[in-house]
Amino acid sequence: MSTKKTISGKVVRVKQPERFQIEWRPWALDQLISKDHRVRTVWAYVESLELPGLYDKIESVEGKAGRDTVDPKILFSLWMFATIESVSSARQVAKLSERDLAYMWICGGVSVNHHMLSDFRTADSEVLNKLLTDTIATLLHQKLITLEVIAQDGVRVRASAGTDSFRREKSLKEHQQRAQAHVQSLAHQQEDGQPAQDARTQSAVERAAREREERIAQGTSATEGKPQERNRPGCSLQHDGSSSPQHEDGRRRVSTGLQCTTW
Repeated sequence: MSTKKTISGKVVRVKQPERFQIEWRPWALDQLISKDHRVRTVWAYVESLELPGLYDKIESVEGKAGRDTVDPKILFSLWMFATIESVSSARQVAKLSERDLAYMWICGGVSVNHHMLSDFRTADSEVLNKLLTDTIATLLHQKLITLEVIAQDGVRVRASAGTDSFRREKSLKEHQQRAQAHVQSLAHQQEDGQPAQDARTQSAVERAAREREERIAQGTSATEGKPQERNRPGCSLQHDGSSSPQHEDGRRRVSTGLQCTTW
């Protein structure tokens, strides 16, 4: 959307975002997810599982009246992907299924709600927790995924690994223990109450937004009306660009120097 603005006595024409215009875009949902996105790994792995225990409970069968049931693999994949991203609230998963491309891709146009997700998660929680633990441990062991945790500002970050993780390969049993602790932690958060969990996450996000606005305001007020500052004191490596003779080992050494700036 084009508009005019008066800046310093000058009328300028600029293009501004239009976010309320309804548009028809010729895109398939699959085109919006990159080929190496980890949600594809999650779905491909779940698709390879039999999961007879989840299908045995379905009452919508051939020759019997009633609506079709949402494929349990969709619900399981949603919870598995949510667990990897440290989302424990059924309400939050339901919201993500409507606005987050990865969750929308799992659903593929199938509608889910938080009641359905919550019932699926709690119907046989021990079996589902064990299934989630085993699947996530396997993907961790194959280095196909990484777990995420929620930081204090509400942002998902990669879970920190211990120093021993960089010295040796973790065994499948160790990955299983890590996955089990992660799944149990999220299960406990869900038991504390979904509204409470949503409130904590929302509070963290709002606090981070306030702090970000305060930092922006401080940065703006600090730079207004001030002349450009000189470079701060510091040191840097400088390369004179000259070539160096070849040494006995066949390598060339680059000539560098240390340059320091002070006030």
